[in-house]
Amino acid sequence: MPRLENGQNFPSLKLPLVSGGTLSLPDDLAGGFGVVLIYRGSWCPYCNAQLSAFSRAKEELDAAGIKVVALSVDDEATSTELVEKRRLNFPVAHSADADTVAEAVGAYVNDDPRYLQSTGFVLAPDGTVVTAVYSSGAIGRLLPEDVVGLVRYAKEHA
Repeated sequence: MPRLENGQNFPSLKLPLVSGGTLSLPDDLAGGFGVVLIYRGSWCPYCNAQLSAFSRAKEELDAAGIKVVALSVDDEATSTELVEKRRLNFPVAHSADADTVAEAVGAYVNDDPRYLQSTGFVLAPDGTVVTAVYSSGAIGRLLPEDVVGLVRYAKEHA
């Protein structure tokens, strides 16, 4: 499965949200810069740290005009518990089909148990990929301060 390259359109994905409703990518992020965080699962300490860091950086992300969404293969109950426990303040989608998402975005997949490896995207306002970070294991992921810096640079040099 091919990885997404900078400048490519982010593929259309629709997933159920913890709060109800549907996450529609890239449409829900259109008009501003967006971050898509694919996390391994609520059991992953590195994922918890990343999601919490993005939640804590909300003011800085908002000020830079950056919207954040996250998704995983976790079921609704597990995802809801994670959102509440970590006080996540951005949309979190659940019940992603690992094979469907991997086919669309090129994420690595763990076989047993089946889940998506950490993958992150920064999207431009038109839904194209500004940068993609693919991890084949536990570490290697986007950080909010790097995203804010990248978006500020992109805006200054547009």
